Amino acid sequence: MFVSSQLALVASLSLLGPVADPEPTDILILRENGVGAASTAQAYVDQLMVRVAKVNGWAQAKGTYETKRSAAKTFIESAKPEYGILSLGAFLALRAEYKLAVIGQAAIEGGGGLQYYIVSKRATDLAGCKGKKLATNHGGDVRFIDKVVSGGAFTLADFSLEATTRPVQTLKKVLRDEAECALIDDAQMAELANQEGSAAVHPVWFSADLPPMPVVRFATAPAAAAKAFSSKLSEVCAAEGSDVCKSAGIKSLHRADDAAYAALVDAYGRK
Repeated sequence: MFVSSQLALVASLSLLGPVADPEPTDILILRENGVGAASTAQAYVDQLMVRVAKVNGWAQAKGTYETKRSAAKTFIESAKPEYGILSLGAFLALRAEYKLAVIGQAAIEGGGGLQYYIVSKRATDLAGCKGKKLATNHGGDVRFIDKVVSGGAFTLADFSLEATTRPVQTLKKVLRDEAECALIDDAQMAELANQEGSAAVHPVWFSADLPPMPVVRFATAPAAAAKAFSSKLSEVCAAEGSDVCKSAGIKSLHRADDAAYAALVDAYGRK
């Protein structure tokens, strides 16, 4: 009797078709002005998502790596992700539109964006760069540079802007005397030492320290689920997750909230 009832149950379930896999938890990683190909980074992100899912007890997690804000916005509109790890400028620009809430911070290995510098061969101070050619690959986010990075010391309109597309290309503009000055971040500053002729280049200005990339919750993530995810962030790169995070270029993940970015949000919003 028991066997026949079990067989009947199996038969009835088979009529319903295969059971669908649970929907993955979608996480967007947007790292602007980073070094390296997105396709290479995606492979490491995939490994990281396996770890994230395991720590959180999710069926699966799907990470999408982008380097352009426009591509990230297209992904947000189509995939409706629950969480994101975003470059600081992108977070500030997208925060209101997508109702982003900070739930953590991601310290990125060599990720840049924690501090900015204006460097030069010949200028001795910031005034010596104003009105001159300034090379930078960060000029696409004018509001972020003018309102947050500069701290009121300058605006990009104070210079003759020379747009570059690659971090090292910016350095070479100054090294080859193709630009009087350059606006670079901390990752580029570290790379400068590896470039021939770097001893002649020096900073004439530097920004305040900025917080790392925020881990955010999109409105699609329930509040309780986001709170649980936030509490588990520090476990992702611990123990067996250490090598996975290192391969993905992440030094650590930890819990945080909107207060960590409140001053920057205020500065970004000023007219």
